[in-house]
Amino acid sequence: MEFDLEIGGRVRRLHVDRRDGRYHVAVDDRSFDVDPRAVGRETLSLLVQEGDGPVKSVEATVTSRPGSAAFEVSIDGHALVGTLVSRFGGRAGEAAAGAGPQQVTAPMPGKVVRVLVVPGDAVEPRQGLVVIEAMKMENELRAGRAGRVKAVRVVEGQSVEAGAPLVLVE
Repeated sequence: MEFDLEIGGRVRRLHVDRRDGRYHVAVDDRSFDVDPRAVGRETLSLLVQEGDGPVKSVEATVTSRPGSAAFEVSIDGHALVGTLVSRFGGRAGEAAAGAGPQQVTAPMPGKVVRVLVVPGDAVEPRQGLVVIEAMKMENELRAGRAGRVKAVRVVEGQSVEAGAPLVLVE
């Protein structure tokens, strides 16, 4: 899965692959192997290894920000605020580059809380399209670029699986 997250005013590209119960995570040009374990409702214990470096134990807490689609991640006491900008289907970067339609898909299993567009709507870059609730957090999925909504494939209240198509923007 590939995501664009806005963190600290900067959009970062994340690529996540699950392998043998662990995750391979690439953030921009850095790669990490991550072995997560839930230790509380919002807290994870992570074993993280960058490249061939040493394995580090990291505690991370993820919480939603009431009244917004933003979330806060606290990693070993350092807080970061982020927003999920979009998840891309097809070839990596295809939607962001402007080639072909942008298929916005569910980044994880969850419930559709709000659908913010209808077919035919014109959208601007970073405009909210749909809000998904997952793990007690609301995430607003946004357009990666300007376009027109061709299809909305979900309704409010619908449960979705990771990777489920939500909105198609041309």
